[in-house]
Amino acid sequence: MINKFMEAAILEAKKSYQLGEVPVGAVIVKGRQIIGRGFNQKESANDATAHAEILAIREACKTLGSWRLDDCSMYVTLEPCPMCAGAILEARIKRVYIGAESDKSGAAGTVVDILNNSYLGSKTEVYFGIMEEECKTLLKDFFENLRR
Repeated sequence: MINKFMEAAILEAKKSYQLGEVPVGAVIVKGRQIIGRGFNQKESANDATAHAEILAIREACKTLGSWRLDDCSMYVTLEPCPMCAGAILEARIKRVYIGAESDKSGAAGTVVDILNNSYLGSKTEVYFGIMEEECKTLLKDFFENLRR
């Protein structure tokens, strides 16, 4: 099941890639159903908050009719940044499955750890390395093409 949902997140990331955006995708799952999807749209929307995770959270909240995403899981192709990690906490998402680490702005333990920070009262379960090679390859290909 985990790979199935990460595959859905990768499909979202490919939408970003097609727009010339950094390819990051996210889905939110409750039970066995995807209730929110998002892909990075920062450049095309001219919106600093249009990260995949934020857009997926917005859609999931609309789907459930609540800002509380208790007992939901997020699958995201790249480790969330501090803004997205904060939104994950605020939405009360219980589990986050991550494809690739972000050594630049990862806020799930790589650079900082917002998702498991006792000062913030956060207790999000975090799992790294889900379809990691596929997620890394998508990012690597994007940046190689950008440099050309």
